[in-house]
Amino acid sequence: MKILVAVKRVVDAKVKVRPLPDRSGPDTKLARMAINPFDEIAVEEAVELKEAGKVQEVVAVTIGGAKSVDVLRTAMAIGADRSIHVSTDEMMEPLAAAKILAKIAEREKPDLILMGKQAIDDDAAQTGPMLSELLNLPLAAFASEIELADGRLIVTRETDGGTQTISVTLPAVVTADLRLAEPRYVTLPSMAKARKKPVETIELASLGIHTAPRQKLLSVEPPPARKAGVMVANVDELIQKLRDEAHLL
Repeated sequence: MKILVAVKRVVDAKVKVRPLPDRSGPDTKLARMAINPFDEIAVEEAVELKEAGKVQEVVAVTIGGAKSVDVLRTAMAIGADRSIHVSTDEMMEPLAAAKILAKIAEREKPDLILMGKQAIDDDAAQTGPMLSELLNLPLAAFASEIELADGRLIVTRETDGGTQTISVTLPAVVTADLRLAEPRYVTLPSMAKARKKPVETIELASLGIHTAPRQKLLSVEPPPARKAGVMVANVDELIQKLRDEAHLL
C-alpha cells in the first residue's frame, strides 16, 4: 500500500505576520517558514501507518520554489521514503494545486492521498475536496482517526456537533484535522538521514496544466485593534460594568 502526502511551505505558525505597507499582501520577506501544521499531522499519520506494517511506502509531494524542498526534508525526517517537488515560483490557487496533485496521483497511483484540512496561510480548505472531485475518489474531510480494515478506510471525522464515523473505499482522499496525530520531534540525526533520501524535481511547465489565477487579491488588512482590559475592584463593580457599559446584563 502506498500513501501520497501533500505538504505546503507556509509561514511558521508561531510568527505574527503583518500586511505590507500598501496592503497588497502579507509581509513574508523575512518571516520564518515551516511545513504547514496540518500537513505535518498528515505525514505523521502516514508514517505511523507504515510503522504499524499497514503501509509499504510514503511519498511526500510539494508545489513551490526551490526553498519548498525544506518541507520535503521535514516530511522525510518524520519518515516519508521519498519526495516529489513540483517546481514553480507561481502562487497556486487551490484549484491549480489540486490539478497538479491530480497529475502526480495519476502517475504514482497511491492507495491513499493524505493532506492537511487547510493551509494556515489562506485557510481555504479547498484543495482536498477539489482533488477528490478531479480524481473521482471518495473524500473523508477533517479526519481525527483513521483505521484500515478489509480494504476499506474507517474514518472518524470532526463535525460542529461532535464526530462522525464513515467507511470509504480505497483509493481515497483524506484531509487531516488537528487530532489525527501528534507530530514527532524531528531530531538532527533524522534530518541528516532525510538528506540522503531521493527528491524528484518536476518542472510545472512539463505537466501541461492551466494554472492561471482566477482570483485577484485586493488587500490584506490586520485585525481591528482590541480595547485594553480594565481591572475591577470587586464583583459589584464587575456587575455594574457588564450592565451599564457592556450591556450584557
